Amino acid sequence: MYPPAYPHDQIKNLYPGVFLLHGSIKMGPGMRMNRNMVILKSHSELILINPVRMNEEGLAALDLLGGVRKIIRLGDFHGLDDEFYLDRYKCELWAQSGQATYRSPCPTHEINSSTAGPVAGSEFFIFESAQYPEAALLIKEHKLLITTDSIQYYSDWSYFSWFTKLVFRLLGFKIGLNIGGPWLKRVTPKGQTLKGDFERLLAMDFDAIVAAHGGLIQSGAKELLRKEIRKVFS
Repeated sequence: MYPPAYPHDQIKNLYPGVFLLHGSIKMGPGMRMNRNMVILKSHSELILINPVRMNEEGLAALDLLGGVRKIIRLGDFHGLDDEFYLDRYKCELWAQSGQATYRSPCPTHEINSSTAGPVAGSEFFIFESAQYPEAALLIKEHKLLITTDSIQYYSDWSYFSWFTKLVFRLLGFKIGLNIGGPWLKRVTPKGQTLKGDFERLLAMDFDAIVAAHGGLIQSGAKELLRKEIRKVFS
């Protein structure tokens, strides 16, 4: 009924109240890559961002952290494991309207530019020009920006098959910070640009980034993004 749990690491504590599950996904024969789930903890409640299904050992560790009350889909292309967690925990699903890749399950709460963040001191950012839903979430206390496919940071190619690594390099991905080229091509309306959205994003107060793929960049993220914007939109 549900997609399987693919190999993943143990849950890692990044900041007080912020955890990372670094895992993987198999997209086809010889095609495997990493993907991440961020876990926010507020008192005894947990919020899963861009859910990644875990094995039984991982789920037991998750349950020890607290009770899952919300799952949040920040990007249209990341909803594979939403239904598994919704059925398991009977929790809320937060997402933007107009979901196209995973039309079901339907969100119980809509994310838009006026939606309050799911935890104290958090704020949503919406890529208003994108033709498919894409958002980011700022955790102000840690100056941490949580993204999906729009911005990715790779320090290594963990969980990548050699074939996927080759394909990604051909697509322009590199070690370091990337604006996701395939994502950008798909979400940009014909004849338009998302440069303005990225410039608005730079106005937010962040210094770290963790995405749905790759790893955490702990400092200097805004300046690296500024350089990448100049490069991509030159």
